[in-house]
Amino acid sequence: MNRLRFRSGQVQLVRVAVAAETVIEAGDLVWLDGSEAKPAADFDWDTNLATTQAAFAALFLGVAQEPSSEGESTPISVDVSPSSVYEFAAASAAYGLGAPLGPDSASTTLMNQQLEAAVAASAIARTAEASSGSVTVMRVSFASAFHTGSSYVNSGMG
Repeated sequence: MNRLRFRSGQVQLVRVAVAAETVIEAGDLVWLDGSEAKPAADFDWDTNLATTQAAFAALFLGVAQEPSSEGESTPISVDVSPSSVYEFAAASAAYGLGAPLGPDSASTTLMNQQLEAAVAASAIARTAEASSGSVTVMRVSFASAFHTGSSYVNSGMG
């Protein structure tokens, strides 16, 4: 579990319901299931990573700003802003500026707080820096499918 590492930019928070059985940590990538936020690991796997990333991107809400423990159902704040920059764990690789990223996976489960290279149509983030070699942490900005200013290509909002 990573700690939330906001680095710069303008944050835009939305308050989202969380089901009592759902556990979310601050810094989790969350998606909207109907009217409730859920962490990436709760997203259903579909065929392979690329297919799953694309389906996740279409429902990607943003970065959880506060936790929700099991048994809690209080709404949480989620940053949906495409202008905020976070330091986020990434699969070990060299990344160029603006490289598209999607959630990484462990076997057939998306990871809540780690990204990896993805095709643009499946991306939920882009790098906000370039690496000179292989790195495991990158500065990134996110593209919520639910923000009017989002650059997400399939966003129904922007």
